[in-house]
Amino acid sequence: MRDEILEMGKKAREASHLMALANSNQKREFLDKMASALGLERDSIGAANRKDVEQAERKGLGKAKIDRLVVSEKVLEEMIEGLKEVSMLPDPVGEVTRMWTRPNGLQVGRMRIPLGVIGIVYESRPNVTVDAAALCIKAGNAVILRGGSEAFHSNMRLAGILRESLNQAGLPEDAVQFVETTDRQAVLDLLGLEEYVDVMIPRGGEDLIRFVTKHARMPVLKHYKGVCHVYVDSETDLEMARNICLNAKVQRPATCNAMETLLVHEAIAESFLPEMAEDFRRNGVELRGCQRTRALVPNCAAATEEDWYAEYLDLVLAVRVVPDMDEAIRHITAYGSQHTEAIVTANFERAHRFVRQVQSSLVLVNASTRFNDGFQLGLGAEIGISTSRLHAFGPMGVEELTTTKFIAFGNGQLRG
Repeated sequence: MRDEILEMGKKAREASHLMALANSNQKREFLDKMASALGLERDSIGAANRKDVEQAERKGLGKAKIDRLVVSEKVLEEMIEGLKEVSMLPDPVGEVTRMWTRPNGLQVGRMRIPLGVIGIVYESRPNVTVDAAALCIKAGNAVILRGGSEAFHSNMRLAGILRESLNQAGLPEDAVQFVETTDRQAVLDLLGLEEYVDVMIPRGGEDLIRFVTKHARMPVLKHYKGVCHVYVDSETDLEMARNICLNAKVQRPATCNAMETLLVHEAIAESFLPEMAEDFRRNGVELRGCQRTRALVPNCAAATEEDWYAEYLDLVLAVRVVPDMDEAIRHITAYGSQHTEAIVTANFERAHRFVRQVQSSLVLVNASTRFNDGFQLGLGAEIGISTSRLHAFGPMGVEELTTTKFIAFGNGQLRG
């Protein structure tokens, strides 16, 4: 398999040179054709996806994992809408972001250029195949995709449609390549292609991300965990708080931006937690709380130290009553993963202090943590969420898949 992966790397590098020169109209044409093709190929995509789902059910995968795997009509429509949004985004390639003039008259600036070849290793979600490819192509890159074995048939079909659409738009098919094997050795071979792959982006569980980070010979954009918090302040609309907390936990609990710990100000805990706990119970959520939480919520299990660090990715929630916002922030700093945090408050000063002091990739005021998503934040789609800060922090869209080079214009300047 190593020779095949090496050949993919060479083809991707050649395609990346062509993609860097592709004009905006070509890239927009590709995205529009891909959006149309997804609609026309609903049946073939559905048939491929059913193979994966049936296989997952035979293997006994949990409901949450199967949920991530399914290409429902809603998921397909979201993929199509994402392609259309990415198509309409400004093309970042060639943008001069800043110019300044030196004392000798030399004009210096920075220009956006593609990263080059991007490798993406991911699990479960077939929509990543489309979202990742769309963003990479829009930013003028080539991409090598290696999806999880559980979504193999879905990913193969989607990758085939992507390559057909590239060809129809006059762009190199090899700008999108899919590793057509479930052999894990192929991942190791891909992670060793530092000569041809410029950056690696893993998407999936913590084990996968740590595996990629350990073995990659090129830079990795990543986040290990999504330990996300919602803090309900003493000054708040309790009904709004309940709605936000319920959405943050149960709307899609297997995602990295789902709430894993709820922090509640002691002044409103007695009026807020019992009814909130009942809402959670009706939706199948298991609660694990601190001593003060358990005093207010019957049948709440005791939270351990490990629960505060936990990314459950399931209908399980840790709950803690805190004396004030400062303690909530200390808890987030100690146990969080710099992914997503939210405050629910009517106090303007506290809202802004929370935004300033909490150093996560997205900090929200009076909104669900589920909004930390490229599509929801207007990026068209999302290739992943980075908490590594270099060179991106938060959801990565088109701009985050470019870098800048320096340019300079002179009229004969010489260095003395």
